Parts: sequence; structure tokens; C-alpha cells
Amino acid sequence: MLHLNINPEYPYVYETHFHTRQGSACARNTGAEIAEACKKAGYTGVVVTDHFFYGNTAVDRSLCWEDWVHEFCKGYYSAKEYGDANDLQVFFGWESCYNATEFLIYGLSPEWLLAHPEIKDATIEEQFELIHADGGFIVHAHPYREEAYIPEIRLFPKHVDAVEGVNASHASHRSMSHNNPEFDERAKEYAKQNNLPMTAGSDIHGVDLLLGGMAFKEKWNDIHDYGRIVKSRGDYLLLTGNE
Repeated sequence: MLHLNINPEYPYVYETHFHTRQGSACARNTGAEIAEACKKAGYTGVVVTDHFFYGNTAVDRSLCWEDWVHEFCKGYYSAKEYGDANDLQVFFGWESCYNATEFLIYGLSPEWLLAHPEIKDATIEEQFELIHADGGFIVHAHPYREEAYIPEIRLFPKHVDAVEGVNASHASHRSMSHNNPEFDERAKEYAKQNNLPMTAGSDIHGVDLLLGGMAFKEKWNDIHDYGRIVKSRGDYLLLTGNE
């Protein structure tokens, strides 16, 4: 069984980029199944970030907004039910998509989505304003990934709070897709050039964990601690999955 190699100075490890089959068409396992795998591997917590409306969602886009949000959040609810019963922190997020340019959204809730249907068709600039207005946090996901489904690399340094500098699907020796560490090296350089803090996540789609994510000295009280620590350039580690 895979297990994190925990650094005793940074004992709290979080998976920040995690897809479930309930919300993401490309995922293989339920939120509960993946949450269980993360718990057994030694994670303190996870953030469920399923593919949003114009991404590779598993949810029928013909549904009304209320029904769509309810179905979209089932992966999170599944993971949260497992986490609440098994001492694993589970937080809500999503991965928005703009013609394959993707952003990880943190700090808001399913109830926020229900109350803000305008987020579905917001531009990247409008997304920034809407998410920030209610205390959310935006990370540019894998900004330099090159794949057939990505028509071009587009960068929006003025409309994100941070850059995913490490994506374990690029870096981990366990990865079976997108495996090219150069994508991360370019992302790190981009973040440095634009004075943006960096995050890390595995981008997992099943129970076959890559053991990436972020390690912290302190346990999060809530999802807002994540944004606070990153934006203030606090003390944390970016994990490639090879540690």
C-alpha cells in the first residue's frame, strides 16, 4: 500500500487537486473511494476539484442549474461523508475551464454555486471578480501542460492568486499521463517572473494515488487557511510525489 513519506516538520499533507467520477467524466472512482485511499496513504485532508460546467464534467448540461449543481457536488458529498467518519478533512472546490485553459477555485461552497448561476458563463476576468467578491481563491492549473485537447497555452497573471507550480501527474514517477516534468519547470518560472505564489496537487482521477500535494506545519481550520497561507507565502512544501 502506498504511503506518504511524512516530513516531521511539515506533518499536515493535503491533496489539493482531486477528481471524482460523480463530477468528472475522466475520473474512475467515487469521492469516498478516493478519500479512503488518501486517508490510508496518510493525508490530513483533500480538496475535491471536479471539472466544472464547460470542462470534462460528468453531469448532464441540459439540467436546470439547481439540479446540475446538486449532481455536480455528489463527488464532494461522497468524499465528505467518508472524511467526517474517518478523521479526514474534505473541502470543496472546482476546476473551471475556458477552452482547455483551467483554473482551480477554492474557498466557496455548493450553496454559493446555487446562488451564483452567473459563474457558469463568466469570462475569466468576471470569474476573478466574482470569486474574489466572496473570499474565494484562484489558482491557474497546470499552465504549461501540452496535450492534444489544449489548443494553446494562455496565461492570465492578473486574474489568478497563484500558479500550480507542481502537478504530480507531470512529475511523479507513478504517473501514466501528462508525464513531463518540463511542464512544471516552466510553470515555476512563470510564477517567479510574475511574483505569484505556487501550489501543488496530484490531479488524481482515481485511487491510484500519485502522492503529490502540499505539506504544512499547521493543520487547516478551514479552506480559507489554504488561501491565507499561500497568498502570504507561508511556510509549506510542494510535493512532486517522488519524495
